[in-house]
Amino acid sequence: MQANAPLPSLAARRRALQQLAAGAAVLGLSGCGFALRKAPTFAFKTIRLVGSTGTPVASELRATLAVNGLQVVSGATPADVVLTVATDQRERIAVGQTAAGQVRELQLRTRFVFFLRTSTDKDLIENVELLVERDLSFTETAVLSKAAEEELLYRDMVSDIVQQVLRRLAAVKSL
Repeated sequence: MQANAPLPSLAARRRALQQLAAGAAVLGLSGCGFALRKAPTFAFKTIRLVGSTGTPVASELRATLAVNGLQVVSGATPADVVLTVATDQRERIAVGQTAAGQVRELQLRTRFVFFLRTSTDKDLIENVELLVERDLSFTETAVLSKAAEEELLYRDMVSDIVQQVLRRLAAVKSL
């Protein structure tokens, strides 16, 4: 370095440090095995849904399975596996009240119970109960907005359950 050379500005040094830190982060993540979640792969090609199939969770599950490459069959059409929806219910419970007895907090629950078998009745996934809960504050003055918020929370819970079911189905490695 020459004696007369100007020192790099503070901004240039900061930029160089940020680039160095970003490079170190990329190297660190690649070494730890981090990878983005990929689309699931299944050990079967066709699936039949039976049981409570007209519910919101079953409807979204059917659509999500089709999007992920599975053929969802109905009726007497043969399928590799049969997913039976034993329970799909929503619950709304008051968990907090004021001294005057007015509801201040609700707990929303979605309960989904299913099992998976081959067409020859071999159990692949035994009864699994998925329970998702969300808390919702409640005020009498904002009933319409709270109803809309409740519906959004239920939709979020349905999506959460469908993703959990998908991961469990993808964990089945052989029939």
